[in-house]
Amino acid sequence: MTDDGSAGTKARRSDATRAAILTAARERFAADGYERATIRAIAADANIDPSMVMRYYGNKEKLFAAAAEFDLRLPDLTGVPRDEIGTRLTGHLVDRWEHDDTLMALLRAAVTNQAAADRMRELFAAQLGPAVAALAADPAEAPVRAGLVATQALGFALSRYVLRLPPVVALDRAAVVAWLGPTVQRYLTGEQGE
Repeated sequence: MTDDGSAGTKARRSDATRAAILTAARERFAADGYERATIRAIAADANIDPSMVMRYYGNKEKLFAAAAEFDLRLPDLTGVPRDEIGTRLTGHLVDRWEHDDTLMALLRAAVTNQAAADRMRELFAAQLGPAVAALAADPAEAPVRAGLVATQALGFALSRYVLRLPPVVALDRAAVVAWLGPTVQRYLTGEQGE
């Protein structure tokens, strides 16, 4: 029996199909939100039959879960000078928002869909929570501090990318960091009531 490479070819084709579906799903969820995005539209965007989407992902909710996998790629802030942490984290988060449609899809969907909102909470708790806990003088305060940082990150993203508030959209990266950095800094290292 000879190996003609057909198994390898099928696996590569399968991987390419999955990647095309996920790319199309991220773009469609980002553009339309969870409720309005359809399997048919996603399949059309990926140039495949809708049955292929169902074959690989089962249903819209499972497809969304796969498309909404997102790594904030938070930098290690423990070595950053304490008074620069807010600026560094804010700049990083702005860069992530600007260059990844996955988080945008998740944000848009989270506004109207409970499963997407749950996913957004999980993502921020699992990734932002430990980063903030590593900086917190009082570990008991870490969840509150992480939640407050999330209000800034998510509120900014909602205002800039979903609601498209003109003054917020007009800000360049440096201005966003200058405005939000001190608030994030306070949430990370400040005292309550400062």
